Amino acid sequence: METVYGSMRQHGLVRPTNGRLLGGVVAGLGRRFGIDPWPARLLFVLILLAIPGTQILIYPILWILMPAEESVSPATPATPAAPAL
Repeated sequence: METVYGSMRQHGLVRPTNGRLLGGVVAGLGRRFGIDPWPARLLFVLILLAIPGTQILIYPILWILMPAEESVSPATPATPAAPAL
């Protein structure tokens, strides 16, 4: 499974941690192809209406295969220095 994750991550197909509604699949696809998330979602729904059923099958598969975006953890606060005696 790591090779699939690595390949998708290498090609920029990741589910973003911010701005996702359900699983982040459409937002990730939109980001990869340079489309904002809302127009990408609208396009997804329009394709769903034109070719019913296929997206319902593809979305969960991509949800499983697309890795989540690695979140950058905030820097840990420095521990205060002990007062000099």
